[in-house]
Amino acid sequence: MSHAIASLNCSDCPIRHSAVCARCDAKELEQLEAIKYYRNFEAGQTIAWAGDELGFVASVVRGVAKLSQTLEDGRTQMLGLLLPSDFIGRPGRLRTSYDVTAVSDITLCCFRRKPFEALLAATPHISERLLTMTLDELDAAREWMLILGRKTAREKIASLLTIIARREATIALARIKGPVMINLPLTREAMADYLGLTLETVSRQMSALKGENIIVLDGKRRVQVPDIRRLMQETGDDVDGGMVA
Repeated sequence: MSHAIASLNCSDCPIRHSAVCARCDAKELEQLEAIKYYRNFEAGQTIAWAGDELGFVASVVRGVAKLSQTLEDGRTQMLGLLLPSDFIGRPGRLRTSYDVTAVSDITLCCFRRKPFEALLAATPHISERLLTMTLDELDAAREWMLILGRKTAREKIASLLTIIARREATIALARIKGPVMINLPLTREAMADYLGLTLETVSRQMSALKGENIIVLDGKRRVQVPDIRRLMQETGDDVDGGMVA
């Protein structure tokens, strides 16, 4: 697989300040270094099946994975995306509840489960950060329910772009002046699957946003947003994140 990562020092890690280790001091990083290893998966490859025993927990270093569940009739419901710095697995829970599949080529920073659970119990910085990330994940799940249940196709596309931009930004989106560049981790097909839309609808809505100069397409996976507030206005939310009546 291209750009596969075999080894990386924590100090050089691109998710160092946003992952579960974000609050760790030098000694704690050394402890994590001793139990970590990297795994690389190609786009489309299954990382874990629902019900599998997962012998590790992991942070996404690069790439994107999806969480999904297969219904009794064979249909698949997509439940969410895992982006860089997101956490896979639950300490204290051996089996995974959902299928986890690589959407793009992906690298995971894995920690052996039992040593990580022991470190978690002894290291408040890690447990506090994991709690914060879990609460953020709950907020993301609620946002996902809103996107699927209440929003129009245009609002869904704008919301997805805004979510990705928010994850890549170092400051609040509303405070950004000037253009924002979004590295889109999904194909149009994956966007359609994620948002519960057809491929044609996704393409049509992206073209409409482009035609109104709300976004500028730079190849297949890069989207420039001249004014992020204009994009945010298309999400159906107010600038504070609440649903517009």
